[in-house]
Amino acid sequence: MTEDTTGRWRGWRTAAEEALYGPGGFYRTPEGPAGHFRTSVHASALFAGAVARLLCRVDEALDKPAALDFVDLAAGRGELVTGVLAALPPEVAARVRAHAVEIADRPVGLDPGVEWLTEPPKGVTGLLFANEWLDNVPVEVSEVDPAGVPRLVLVREDGTERLGEPLSGAEAEWLARWWPQTPEEGLRAEIGLPRDTAWASAVATVDRGLAIAVDYAHTRDTRPPFGTLTGFREGRETAPVPDGSRDITAHVALDACAEAGATAVNAAGPLPGARLLTQRAALRALGVTGARPPFTLASTDPAAYVRALAGAGEAAELTAPGGLGDFGWLVHSVGIPDPLQEP
Repeated sequence: MTEDTTGRWRGWRTAAEEALYGPGGFYRTPEGPAGHFRTSVHASALFAGAVARLLCRVDEALDKPAALDFVDLAAGRGELVTGVLAALPPEVAARVRAHAVEIADRPVGLDPGVEWLTEPPKGVTGLLFANEWLDNVPVEVSEVDPAGVPRLVLVREDGTERLGEPLSGAEAEWLARWWPQTPEEGLRAEIGLPRDTAWASAVATVDRGLAIAVDYAHTRDTRPPFGTLTGFREGRETAPVPDGSRDITAHVALDACAEAGATAVNAAGPLPGARLLTQRAALRALGVTGARPPFTLASTDPAAYVRALAGAGEAAELTAPGGLGDFGWLVHSVGIPDPLQEP
């Protein structure tokens, strides 16, 4: 007889961890995330091309090492690492050690030169790139009760919620510092402590180079009063039900992650502060602008004009205000100048 677990009350961190990454979890399904939602990687090959250009800038800053690492953290089914390798100049590609980090099995047909891992490698010299990873690091959810006390939100497999014990310890300290609230009943927050820890650990694997996290984000001055916990299934936003049938995600307090990453210790010692910028600003710095091609090209080379126009549309989607362009980029330089910083 199979145990009925649908009635168990658990914190959202445990429930989401099991629903996303446990046996039969959402991220272990054959179709992978791309079967349910589009990231910037899926929206346009321009994104992988921009990351490839960024890797080339890191290569230059490192004085073209004999082995240049590219770590695709939360690699999905290898879409980004495949696109980056295809977009690199041959001289750079010949020196790249590509690592894809994902809990799912290695996809069929992936370039055999790509190392498939469940954890980031140590001693990275190059670029660690985490696209939409931190939003899927499960966190606890809190809600203010009628007495004005923030309490842990408990959830069952069918998505039914109730309030548990008052927040305490490190979680209460994180809430007070990074997501301060008035004692108003119903206010919610996602306690980002596990994401801070995860990002600090990821950054600490970089000996020299660059670590970047790209995600839905908010900062201390712009926290949403009722949180952002939600679900995605078959291309549509839906209720966050932790039954393994859908993605469960929440926006990331990237400013808290930035401080955690800055305290990480690796071969280079304590890291300096990090920098936050929008995807729009980052991609424009890498040559993705969304500018329309000159109309004169339509008469001199119609095919080229059509291609350029399509590319401009894709670039516009990647950099659009209110959409992908508002994603946050958290940039940590380790022992090199920031390649996205204006000279």
